[in-house]
Amino acid sequence: MFELDFAHSVLLVICLLAACSFEFVNGFHDTANAVATVIYTHSLKPWIAVIWSGVWNFLGVFAGGISVAVGIINLLPVETLVDQNIAHSLSMVIALLLTAIFWNLLTWYLGIPCSSSHTLIGSILGVGLAYSLLPEAASDAVNWGKAQEIGLSLLISPLFGFSVTIILMYVIRSLTKKTSYGDSLFKEPKKDKAPPTWIRGILILTCTLVSFFHGSNDGQKGVGLVMLILIGIVPAYFALDNTFNPSKLSTPLSKIEQVAASIDPMVLSASDRAKLSEAIEMNERLQNRFSTLANVESLPKQERFLVRKDIMVMDRNLTAISKNDDVKMSAAEKKNLKEELKKVRNLTDYSPGWVILMISLSLGLGTMIGWKRIVKTIGEKIGKEHLTYAQGASAEMVAASTIGLSTYFGLPVSTTHVLSSGVAGSMVASKGVKNLQPDTVRNILIAWFLTLPVVMIMAGTLFLLFRSIF
Repeated sequence: MFELDFAHSVLLVICLLAACSFEFVNGFHDTANAVATVIYTHSLKPWIAVIWSGVWNFLGVFAGGISVAVGIINLLPVETLVDQNIAHSLSMVIALLLTAIFWNLLTWYLGIPCSSSHTLIGSILGVGLAYSLLPEAASDAVNWGKAQEIGLSLLISPLFGFSVTIILMYVIRSLTKKTSYGDSLFKEPKKDKAPPTWIRGILILTCTLVSFFHGSNDGQKGVGLVMLILIGIVPAYFALDNTFNPSKLSTPLSKIEQVAASIDPMVLSASDRAKLSEAIEMNERLQNRFSTLANVESLPKQERFLVRKDIMVMDRNLTAISKNDDVKMSAAEKKNLKEELKKVRNLTDYSPGWVILMISLSLGLGTMIGWKRIVKTIGEKIGKEHLTYAQGASAEMVAASTIGLSTYFGLPVSTTHVLSSGVAGSMVASKGVKNLQPDTVRNILIAWFLTLPVVMIMAGTLFLLFRSIF
């Protein structure tokens, strides 16, 4: 398989199955975020709710594009870590997979709504930081700009969910205060009795939207994980999009060359001058490579990863230099440079259709099992009262909007944290902070703050251990 020997082929298959397992676990770990409200309000029977959620998770993966997946891939500069020893690549992949799956299963077993996003991203950062400790590490093994961007997204999104849900609850209460149906929205659901049809429709709609946007965001994380595996282990086959037309690169590369040539190296520091010089050399190499190339598959396999490295490093260097205050570039010129670099990155920022299908099936099937533990936490244990119709709809409406916007901007967010914080916000909006159950909230916060450091240490330790063994 992919010109690997039998042992490495088996390990590649195991790694791909492990990535599917991560997404499968992600499915039943996060299912509660979508189905808790419709189950606790008796809008849908549990088995119907989870199947419905699974279908929309499946569809969401296909509709979400790959911008979040690309963000996950770019968090760990694979071109820095990959070398000729395939065992080193396997060490990287196995370490982050084992860590991510272990922490997801542990928190699910304990019934704690924990973020799969934090788990995966922490594992990737742990491997990158561990690599930077090795003697052969010549440059940053973590894309800190992307890490900062993702970190802010993960931090702000639950705060946004909490506060906006409080506001939405206040708006709904104000608008329905003098109506005949206002009281029914804020009453605890009657046992084993479905809500009025119009309320039921709203709750099913919000469940559908959370499921769909969860697939569009969290599914892409699985796609990014699989691409990390494929690029790390068999770069000759997956470093570049083999279906891409090389002729589309001619104009962008020429424009990038003109921009790079217009930058005065004398205003740059010594390190930035070296980056500029390196970017110009890489651009020239890329133009020479693609000037007579009919298709990407014509590239010798041993050169494909080198081409990817040239594109990624050129993009990183020029992006960093363009942000230098000493470089005289207008906002329009910076925007044009960013757009031309993005056109070139189309050759590297991709995912095969079979990867998306594999992940969507894993997420969709995982959604249909194992949901009870965390549904109970969200439905009963965050607040001191059962979810009302208004609380469930408000939390899910805000969660769906937040996740959808994050997917649009290519940022991963934690569905778990956004919805859990939304439920907490709805409880506070009803009867104040005293309406929260402190033990549950404390456990969720502990898991939130512990996830990143624990998985980073675990993934980094496993990576160094496996690398020394192999």
